[in-house]
Amino acid sequence: MESGMNDLTAYRLEKAQEALREAEQNIEFHHFATSLNRSYYAVFHAMRAANSLHGFDSRKHSGVIAFFNKTFIKEGLMDSSLSKIIQRTSYFREKSDYQDFFVASKTDAERQLSDAKAFVTAVGAFLAEQNQRN
Repeated sequence: MESGMNDLTAYRLEKAQEALREAEQNIEFHHFATSLNRSYYAVFHAMRAANSLHGFDSRKHSGVIAFFNKTFIKEGLMDSSLSKIIQRTSYFREKSDYQDFFVASKTDAERQLSDAKAFVTAVGAFLAEQNQRN
């Protein structure tokens, strides 16, 4: 990896980890909908970190997700279970952010956080492996 790309990747991964911390704090304060949002953004920033290895970014969430799935999941570089995490976290984030009268539960927030932690951990391990190769 080029030095600049390495810095960008590390920055985006740190943003993912920060979002995980925020999601956890929001559960502690019973802000479950906000926790769903922050867990999704942890996944989103982790995808952007991985995508930066290929110099790709998009203004649209759908573009980030599509590139990540095509490049890392479909090519077998990362486990296909990560795609299901993307779908679930995105689904709950959209419901909690945009659907009137949606009530997020503690169970939803805790599951979303667990999924997001697994996702960020997997992407972080992949990025560390890639960094060692270069």
